[in-house]
Amino acid sequence: MAWNEPGGSDKDPWSGKGGEQGPPDLDEVVKKMQERLGGLFGGKGGGGDEGGPRRSGPGSANIKGIAAIVAVVLVVVLAVKSFYTVDPAERGVILRFGAYKEVTQPGPHFLIPFVDQVVKVNVDQISSFRHKAQMLTADENIVDIELTVQSKIQDAADYLFQDQNPEKTMRDATETAVRETIGKSKLDFILTEGRSSIAARIKSRAQELINSYRSGLEVTSVNMQPAKPPEQVKSAFDDAIKAREDKARLENQAEAYANEVIPKARGGAARQVEDAKAYRDRVIAEAEGQTSRFLAVLAEYEKAPEVTRERLYLETIERTLENTSKVLLDVKEGNSLMYLPLDKLMQPPGGKASLGLPTEQLTDQVRKATEQRRREVNRSRRARR
Repeated sequence: MAWNEPGGSDKDPWSGKGGEQGPPDLDEVVKKMQERLGGLFGGKGGGGDEGGPRRSGPGSANIKGIAAIVAVVLVVVLAVKSFYTVDPAERGVILRFGAYKEVTQPGPHFLIPFVDQVVKVNVDQISSFRHKAQMLTADENIVDIELTVQSKIQDAADYLFQDQNPEKTMRDATETAVRETIGKSKLDFILTEGRSSIAARIKSRAQELINSYRSGLEVTSVNMQPAKPPEQVKSAFDDAIKAREDKARLENQAEAYANEVIPKARGGAARQVEDAKAYRDRVIAEAEGQTSRFLAVLAEYEKAPEVTRERLYLETIERTLENTSKVLLDVKEGNSLMYLPLDKLMQPPGGKASLGLPTEQLTDQVRKATEQRRREVNRSRRARR
């Protein structure tokens, strides 16, 4: 039954008064809430009489405890806020009252709470973008260029405060470097062996421009795709490239042939030179030997001319007969020519001719045959007389 219905004793739950109705008393409400809070923390709410002085009691002690707890919590929060950690891939930029103070390296660091602010910047993260355009070369040809540029943050402070849009600055610097480099290069160089050189020059020039603007970025790599001519003249450029490749192939073949022939020619020339030296030494040695032999024979000839003359004659006959099987003799004081078949004379009875007789035996046989033939010629002359 409601308190204001008939039979409900007409009691007001707000004021606690029996027959009177009206708005609740704010002092009474505050007093009741204090009592409830004191009971919540283990004490009893209470005080003096209404309108009298309030005395200290368990409620005031609880308020002091709450204040102590709040103070401890604030100290802990301040201690936690006073330290921060920077990861190895990051750099910490300290702002003091919103102004740049310093850059901290990886590791734990201290800052002033509510005064300093740290902004962590990842300096190892690689960002990339692709650039594609048609450009004019130094020899006034148009070429399609496509490349990929990769970069990372080099200076965290410059990246945050010196340039409003570092990424846009990177793109503009790259385009400027590409146009400058391609504009100073010829088309043949760009299409063939100059790709790596052009990429290196683009990277260097773009980094110079970025450093001048203090964007805080570093160009890590520039990967340039093979340059292409416009589609309208692509077939002609393909033919030119094919001819250039054929030229390079033929030059390589010629170089390989030269590398094969030249060592052989040098070896043959060296062999001929050595053969000539050996022939020279042999001829000189033989000449010196013959000279020595002639001088020795001359000395013996001066001692015994007849013996030496006979010896020379026999040696000459010996050398001559070694290489022939027939001998022709012109007899003195006669008009006949004597023929000696040595192969028949040296043939044993019933056997084949053999020229393998010793030199002394062959010389004796020749001498005997010669003497016999001479006697026959003399007898025939005496008979005719």
